[in-house]
Amino acid sequence: MNLDTKNLEQTRFNMVEQQIRTWYVLDADILKLLYKIRREEFVPAAYRSLAFIDMEIPLEHGQVMLTPKMEARILQELYIKKTDKVLEIGSGSGYMTALLAEKSSHVYSVEIVPELKTMAEINLHAHDIHNVTIEQGDAAHGWPKHGPYDVIVLTASTPVLPQTFQENLNPGGRLFAIVGEEPAMEAILITCTAPGAYTTKKLFETCTIPLENAQPSEKFVF
Repeated sequence: MNLDTKNLEQTRFNMVEQQIRTWYVLDADILKLLYKIRREEFVPAAYRSLAFIDMEIPLEHGQVMLTPKMEARILQELYIKKTDKVLEIGSGSGYMTALLAEKSSHVYSVEIVPELKTMAEINLHAHDIHNVTIEQGDAAHGWPKHGPYDVIVLTASTPVLPQTFQENLNPGGRLFAIVGEEPAMEAILITCTAPGAYTTKKLFETCTIPLENAQPSEKFVF
């Protein structure tokens, strides 16, 4: 990034104040974390100058980093505790993984693209973040291997949310997902209130790419 340190920190400050606070992310611990975990160091070199812009940043194989305000809002909605075991579907560059790891006990992150798995591992190691296990695989329909979990995060959309995910929540567990198809997608938060009992809260409308091999909606099933 062709910015001196002073300008870099001013740009980071502007991102937090103008994008993230204005999107109702006011948790002081989360805002501090956005200064601690340096987003630009997880962005591919070709796009590093865009690290603080309100846009999804391209990764390999058609994948993206979510917008900064989306990453922060997800953290706030999930109320992650240091005792929580987290499942992340889609490691990407490892930035969201790093944020989740700082807030939780351990993160199991599953990435379908081998090159992105490697990228995330390198970035996390460079930042001395070790309470993460990154595995390669297709978790679009669930990943019960280390479950049940206290928190589950899908970092891309799914036309239909497989029931497997909520079934892998501990009582009190929270699940964030973006459900639907273009142009109508909705971010939701599912909470396991008791074994087999769940509540769903609609958060906001949005749009992002689908998980690879995501479950299709019924209109595409023949």
